Amino acid sequence: MRKLVTIQKVKNILPIENSDFIELVEIMGWKCVVKKGEFNIGDLGIYFEVDSFLPITEKFEFLRNNSYTKNEIMGEGFRIKTAKLRGKVSQGLFLPLKDFPECEQLTEGTEVTELLGVKKWQMPEVEGAAGIEIGDKPYGIPTTDEIRAQSDQKLIDDLTDKSYYITTKMDGTSCTIYFNNGQTGVCGRNKEYKETDTSSYWKLANMYKIPEKLTELGKNIALQGEFCGEKIQKNRLKLQKPKFFIFNVYDIDTATYYNYKDFKDIISHLGLETVPMEEEGENFNYSLDELLEKAKGKYPSGLDKEGIVIRSQSITEDGKFLSFKVINNDFLLKEK
Repeated sequence: MRKLVTIQKVKNILPIENSDFIELVEIMGWKCVVKKGEFNIGDLGIYFEVDSFLPITEKFEFLRNNSYTKNEIMGEGFRIKTAKLRGKVSQGLFLPLKDFPECEQLTEGTEVTELLGVKKWQMPEVEGAAGIEIGDKPYGIPTTDEIRAQSDQKLIDDLTDKSYYITTKMDGTSCTIYFNNGQTGVCGRNKEYKETDTSSYWKLANMYKIPEKLTELGKNIALQGEFCGEKIQKNRLKLQKPKFFIFNVYDIDTATYYNYKDFKDIISHLGLETVPMEEEGENFNYSLDELLEKAKGKYPSGLDKEGIVIRSQSITEDGKFLSFKVINNDFLLKEK
């Protein structure tokens, strides 16, 4: 799971040309702009990832002019976004450990998200009626939230020399449609929704006739994908009608994911569409910098794509994938 706020060590310090007041520090695979002279290599600090939503407290008030925001889901606080200062991309916020007495006895890598009252920023993803919530996502179906490669570069090492595939990260909202022992259901990221004529999620499922197709198939599985279209996020794909791009098939009976080959076969059999496949291969061999370049590019609409997701073709012993995402920096800099 993604750790939004952790204690991390300064790996390197890089100068910023023509600046007497700021410099870059390297933390894990990230680079952050900080006050010049505030850190030395080896110092510990608190790293807040992009999408951290910080509470209204005195120690964060310096962020008010550039980071204050609110919505009906999150309330008010300070949102950490990718920024560009003096031509350098800054991804996250890095503050001295001494400013947080409650964390001073903790060690490198410790997660302090809850301790500091930080939440993950969320926007209302679907305008209008998503539907009537009838409970949490059932049957242990996981919620997907890929780790960013910069936060755990060991993931790149673990995948090296293994068979892999790379897909386009679509800009929409998560949707799960399942069949289990004669029952079908539709869920958003975390909640299941009642079938109604006004539910956006059920309209999507019925448009593709997915409940009927899963019932005919008769396997206890869940299809997980990205629900894209008008009034969803910013519809960067410029779609005129909803589309469902599937990225996982989950076996409810065994609590494991389908491997790459079986995933493609079953989606083809159902007459549905996977997320766009950009590349597949037998021996993964990319550096982080190379993946950041590969994450750049455009959707067919001409707008910056969100990035890429990299996965192993085979599942691990615990029924999961080796997987991570790399977000397009051009996309992040244009986020509002």
